[in-house]
Amino acid sequence: MVAPEIAIVDSNTLSCLGLQNLMEEIIPMAVIRVFSSFEELVDDTPDMYAHYFVSAQIYFEHTAFFLPRKPKTIVLANGDNQPQLAGIPTLNIYQDEKVLIKSILQLHQFGHKEGHPHGHPHPATGHPCGNSYAEHDLSPREIEVLVLITKGLINKEIADKLNISLTTVISHRKNITEKLGIKSVAGLTIYAVMHGYVEADRI
Repeated sequence: MVAPEIAIVDSNTLSCLGLQNLMEEIIPMAVIRVFSSFEELVDDTPDMYAHYFVSAQIYFEHTAFFLPRKPKTIVLANGDNQPQLAGIPTLNIYQDEKVLIKSILQLHQFGHKEGHPHGHPHPATGHPCGNSYAEHDLSPREIEVLVLITKGLINKEIADKLNISLTTVISHRKNITEKLGIKSVAGLTIYAVMHGYVEADRI
């Protein structure tokens, strides 16, 4: 399978780097390239990209390029200054990390309604999942704990909900982070959504 390539086109270096880091966590099989100007993108091979994340200013200055590529274009919006674009998805980059991750995951799911082009159904859920992800053999109980973590429950609440001891919850969390190699709640949330254990709009 050829890794999808994603272009981020924005003159704001910090925005680019932050978005690149998030995207690498959310879509680890993708190659994320950053361009500080439209000219840099054009000097590259602009039509090779599966998606373009582009600042509103660059989008409006170069609509002739982006309009024919509308299904692949996401405009980066700054907070309250949301551009009104018919049929073009926008991403508010001034959201907190959890909301931003949720927005990116929803855009990703929207863009692949029929599942990933190279996806296969996940054995536990039937949802498609990319075959570049290694299966990590989480137990059914670990999956339950993972889902509750993504919903923001703390260890004590998870123990109460599953009728297990606090020590058992801590043990499950330790096993999950060791098996997946992911320590942050944001990272675990991304993993759970991308593997179909939880819907993006439920987090």
